[in-house]
Amino acid sequence: MSKPLAERMRPTSFENYIGQEHLVNKDSVLRKMINSQKLQSFILWGPPGVGKTTLANIIANYLDVPFYTLSAVTSGVKDVRDVVDQTKMFSQENKTPILFIDEIHRFSKSQQDSLLGAVERGDIVLIGATTENPSFEIIRPLLSRCQIYVLKSLEKEDLLKLITFALEHDEILKSKNVKIEETDAIIYYSGGDARKLLNILELVVEANEGGVVTDEKVKKCLQQNITSYDKNGEMHYDIVSAFIKSVRGSDPDAAIYWLARMIEGGEDPKFIARRLVILASEDIGLANPNALLIANAAFDVIEKIGFPEGRITLAEATIYLATSPKSNSAYLAIDNALGCIRKTGNPPVPLHLRNASSQLMKDLGYSAGYKYAHDYKDHFVKLQFMPDKLKNVKFWKPQDNATENKMKDRMELLWGKDWK
Repeated sequence: MSKPLAERMRPTSFENYIGQEHLVNKDSVLRKMINSQKLQSFILWGPPGVGKTTLANIIANYLDVPFYTLSAVTSGVKDVRDVVDQTKMFSQENKTPILFIDEIHRFSKSQQDSLLGAVERGDIVLIGATTENPSFEIIRPLLSRCQIYVLKSLEKEDLLKLITFALEHDEILKSKNVKIEETDAIIYYSGGDARKLLNILELVVEANEGGVVTDEKVKKCLQQNITSYDKNGEMHYDIVSAFIKSVRGSDPDAAIYWLARMIEGGEDPKFIARRLVILASEDIGLANPNALLIANAAFDVIEKIGFPEGRITLAEATIYLATSPKSNSAYLAIDNALGCIRKTGNPPVPLHLRNASSQLMKDLGYSAGYKYAHDYKDHFVKLQFMPDKLKNVKFWKPQDNATENKMKDRMELLWGKDWK
């Protein structure tokens, strides 16, 4: 029995690798690192079927180094330690082995911890692959030791190149005299996923014993309609986007509809809950601080009970967030502050705000002139808290809602014209 078309077409060199030009072109950071023979650990983050595993294999072939593979679904701490022990034999050969871990986001904290020593010592180069945001799924110590490279869903041009390449190079397809007459359906249903594209192509060709491939044949063969939900494809991102925008736009009915689409489609409930937490901070923020508490509670409930009961909790949180007043002032404030830091560098902390933990520091004026707010009326005293050259800069701009209007009034009462 022959291998699936997707496996037969898996490229083994950069020349045949389609897509992700921002990572594999000769001027990219990743490609330069590979060419320098000084590979550092990194994590490939992107949707399924965009070339993460293939890229890891190509890099190992290109560098001619030992290549070990583990799947986070089936491997544990012992498997990691066994691989690390095996790699020690290469320490004298100046060939640092690559350990590729697929779906690394599925590793528990202890499993990820078991990688730290080997990565830190340089015993292995870790290449992880994940479909989930590493910021949420990978422990900080491991993240700090790895670069993150983002892979994108394949564009239509990439998918068309892939079809052409398969027709020209696969012996089985060539023997069937396949002709692609229409591509809209196969491109649509692939959702930017190369593996799915090739699987669909192979399915349609086998069902029709070769011949001409049309949109109608693709739709008939897949036996699904245009409104289907695909949690791993392009429509996944479209529906998530519609869900987020419905909550942000204060439409609870639309928000519940898109939530139901995700649930019915088999979406990971933790993914949905995580989006609600982000929405509560980014889009509701200070207009209703309780929104973050509700969203975080929903995330906690989902972790404890999961589905199907968790659908009710997600619905409750979704409706609460959708009907809450909206503000992105906190989101804008932190981005404004980060932008300022990148422009102005690191101006010194004013002496009166520094911690005088020794006599020398006191002699140098640390903490001199600091006023303890609780010693004053209303627990407030005017004092400069910003660096000198930024003392008049304002990052937070309250927006027009009941909660922030109260906050604004209080700031103006305390600071007067200094807060304008």
